[in-house]
Amino acid sequence: MDKERGAGEYLRLSVCLFHGNIRCDYAGSSNHIVGLAVKWLLYTTVTRATTRATTRARMQSLLCVNDVSIGFGQEQSIVEQLNFTVYPGETLALVGESGSGKTLSCRAVLRILPESAQIRSGEILFNCRGNVSNLARLKERSLRDIRGDRISMIFQEPMSSLSPLHRIGDQVGEILKLHRDCSARDAKRQVLAEFERVGFNNPQRAYSAYPFELSGGMQQRAMIAMATVAKPELLIADEPTTALDMTTQAQVLGLLKSLQAESGLALILVTHDLGVVANMADQVVVMRKGRVMESGPAELVLGSPVHPYTRDLFAAAPVIPEFEQGEVLPQSDDFILELQNVSKTYGVRHGKGWLPQQTITAARDVNLRVRRGKVLAIVGESGSGKSTCARIALGAELADPGGQVFFREDPTAALIEVQSLSPKQKCEFQRKAQMVFQDPHSSLNPRMLVADVLTEPLEIHGIGTATERRDRAVDLLEQVGLNASMLRRYPHAFSGGQRQRLSIARALALRPQLLVCDEPTSALDVSVQAQILDLLEDIRDRLQLSYLFISHDLAVVARIADEVAVMRRGRIVEQGPPELLMANPLHPYTQALIAAHPEPDVHRPMDLAAVALGAGEPETWSDAFRYTNDDAPPLVEYELHHLVRTHG
Repeated sequence: MDKERGAGEYLRLSVCLFHGNIRCDYAGSSNHIVGLAVKWLLYTTVTRATTRATTRARMQSLLCVNDVSIGFGQEQSIVEQLNFTVYPGETLALVGESGSGKTLSCRAVLRILPESAQIRSGEILFNCRGNVSNLARLKERSLRDIRGDRISMIFQEPMSSLSPLHRIGDQVGEILKLHRDCSARDAKRQVLAEFERVGFNNPQRAYSAYPFELSGGMQQRAMIAMATVAKPELLIADEPTTALDMTTQAQVLGLLKSLQAESGLALILVTHDLGVVANMADQVVVMRKGRVMESGPAELVLGSPVHPYTRDLFAAAPVIPEFEQGEVLPQSDDFILELQNVSKTYGVRHGKGWLPQQTITAARDVNLRVRRGKVLAIVGESGSGKSTCARIALGAELADPGGQVFFREDPTAALIEVQSLSPKQKCEFQRKAQMVFQDPHSSLNPRMLVADVLTEPLEIHGIGTATERRDRAVDLLEQVGLNASMLRRYPHAFSGGQRQRLSIARALALRPQLLVCDEPTSALDVSVQAQILDLLEDIRDRLQLSYLFISHDLAVVARIADEVAVMRRGRIVEQGPPELLMANPLHPYTQALIAAHPEPDVHRPMDLAAVALGAGEPETWSDAFRYTNDDAPPLVEYELHHLVRTHG
């Protein structure tokens, strides 16, 4: 390359060399694309990419997808001329928004497409033990020997992928019995070992549990164990960490990396999280509307994206801001909701009916207060008690004796003790406090039109005439950025982001003062997630709402919350405004949550050592925080408005 060329031309040449089949039509001045000051950084990036490309050229590919097009019926192809190659031990990330064709492309590899879909052209070549087969044309019987054994897949929706009638351990062990001819005893031993590797605290209990007895995050861990227990050569992971909390996500990603190092496992990672891509991917393919927008080595695509769509994805990626610790503003004493000394225990039966029930404590002496017009966020891993506290706050569950929940409709109104309400009083209370659920796909009735979904709460509470209810439904759609033409559609006709908007609209139907948002953005891609957060912030300010916001994503919480409570195994371990909590995290678990958040930068990998330390057992923490059994230290005020559970 000529030394006098501008940085923009230098970048363009690197893309042409390494981005395979991409044709980037974006044009701009040298200074607009990349400044001259980063030429040396780009040069070193290209050098590393060249070395990797040379190494790949010497290897034999494991999977080649060549000019594949996929369509439904007589319609135009949904995926057109898809090309990528996966090598042993390598991770290829398929990145894009919902509807870009990522999942459809991966399902085509295993030929588990919907009945009306066809692979219209191209070939999918899989090198299985030196024998290259075209999976697009392979006979079904031969393909069954490959599925689950040589190629496994982790599905995005564990609840719809797991059988509700069979125990988790039996479902995972079936893979070994089918493909490894294992005895029941040996299969159980291997399954329990795999459960421990993917982060189950009690593998034996998980083995005997049915899917509905596990949280969403626990179900996803079971799916990962099912896919990895047979040690496949290629693992297709379709949004494998979407439902997982940050520390578990970091541990699972570390597990997948260790499996790759041990066995040369190749990985196709479908994700919308650019932080996960930066920590995992060797190659990146960016898709939009079934077409490849940009592809190539991760260092180039993530370090110097060329296509405007790729840059838009980066702009929407949530990051934890760099807070500077400073003076905290005075806080109001006007609370709309208070939880006082709330604990909750459940009796869980064993797999063997003659054994006594096991007591599980979901929440321990929780004290929380939501200020009027503000957002209190609860952060923690799956099973930490976040959703339990949310259900108790709404009166959907009763706290153990001694716990109380108070609600005050306005500053001059009398306190309402939620736990002691009669059924009639609770119905009236539910007009003032509503919930936005994590999964709109399951919370919206698929047999009801949108008009019926939005007017049903009004009918139940006897509000308005039929005409007034329909007018209210139109108004609700407009409030969440949708239009009246959608009233005659069913929920399945909407994208994930649109369904979440419908869920928010339904929660607003009764004009509540308090919204409890249970992981409202966890299943959405980054650009849609940003839109939903914009919507929630706009609604909060416009309607003067208060939020109890449940999440496992600190970047989301840092953006929307006025106060953050970090929960671990039913206890609040640290609490305070985000500018204090994230500028100066004190508790090992809070530090682990921050360390586990993936940044969309290949040069800033996750600190897995810090994650392992903070997410480990309490007896492994430093002296100030360590405890055994239930002898936890008290929650004390370290500084003004900043609480931490410590011995002092």
